[in-house]
Amino acid sequence: MRSGLPGGLDRRVAFGLAVPAGLLGVLVAWALGDIPAAATVRLCADLAGASVLGLAALPRLNDRLDIPWRMLAVLAGLWCCLEFAVVVFAAGDVVGSGVTALSPADFGTYLVRISGGQIGLAILAGTAVVAGYSTLAFRRPGGHTADLVLVFAAVTVTLRPITGHMSQQVFGSVLAGVHALAAAMWLGLLLALGLVVRGRRDWAETLPRYSAVAVPMVAAVAVTGVINGSVRLGGLTPFFTTGYGLIMVAKSVLLIVLLALGWWWRRSWVAAAAAHRMSAEASLRRAVLEVAVMAAVFGLAASLAVAG
Repeated sequence: MRSGLPGGLDRRVAFGLAVPAGLLGVLVAWALGDIPAAATVRLCADLAGASVLGLAALPRLNDRLDIPWRMLAVLAGLWCCLEFAVVVFAAGDVVGSGVTALSPADFGTYLVRISGGQIGLAILAGTAVVAGYSTLAFRRPGGHTADLVLVFAAVTVTLRPITGHMSQQVFGSVLAGVHALAAAMWLGLLLALGLVVRGRRDWAETLPRYSAVAVPMVAAVAVTGVINGSVRLGGLTPFFTTGYGLIMVAKSVLLIVLLALGWWWRRSWVAAAAAHRMSAEASLRRAVLEVAVMAAVFGLAASLAVAG
C-alpha cells in the first residue's frame, strides 16, 4: 500500500496533509475575523464528508476500481463522530453556556426543539447509515453497491447548507446546496483518486474523466459562491470592511489559484497521464498538492459557515 512518494511515504499519510492545510485556512480566517473554535471541528467534518462522497462516486469514473469498503467504513464512522462534535458546539453556542458548561438537559432540548438540533440529528442519522452499510459491505463482501452510500452522503452533505441563512432568500437553499455538493465532490473525487488509483493505466483512464466532471463542479462552486457572498454581505464595500468579507476575499483568491492550477494541469498533467507519459507517482504528487490547496479553501469555508 505504498504510494511511491519520496521516502516511501504512505499515500494515506500524504493525503493526511489535507487536515493541517485546512487548519491553515482556519488560522488565516481567524486572523481576518472573529472565528469560533468550532470552525476546526466543522472543517474536519467537511473533509471527512467529502472523502466519503468521493470514494462512493469513484466507481462512476472507472468501474474497474474496487470499492474500498474498509476505508469508507472508517471515514464514515469518523464523519459521524465529527458531526456529533459539530452539533455539541452548535448547542453550546445556541444555549449560550458554551461547550464546557452544556448540560445534558440543554443538549436534549436543543436536539428536540431547535431546528438546528433537528437538522443535526438528521445528519447524524445519515452518517450512521453510511458507516453501518459500509461496515456490512466490508465484513460481508459481494452484492453491495456504492450508490446507496453516494445518495446518503450527498443528501447529508447538503442538509445543513440548505437550511442555513441562505434558505431565507429566493432560491437560496438551492444555491447553498449546489455550492456545498459541488465543492465536496470536487475535493472528494480527487482525494479518492489519490487514495485508490495505483498504476499508470488507471490514472490514464480515470484522471481525464475526473477532469471533465471537475469543470462544471468548479463553475458551480464559483458562481454560487459569488451569489451567496453578495447576498450575505449586501454589497461590494463589506467585502473589504468586515471580517466575513475579508475571509470571502481570501477564499476567492485561493479559488482563483486553484482555477489557474487546474487550467495548467489540464494542459500538462491530464494530457500526459492520458497518454501514459506520466508515472503514477508523479500524478499522485500533483493530486496531493491540489488537495492541500483545496483543503485550505475548505478551512476558510468552514470558518464562514460557523461565523455566519
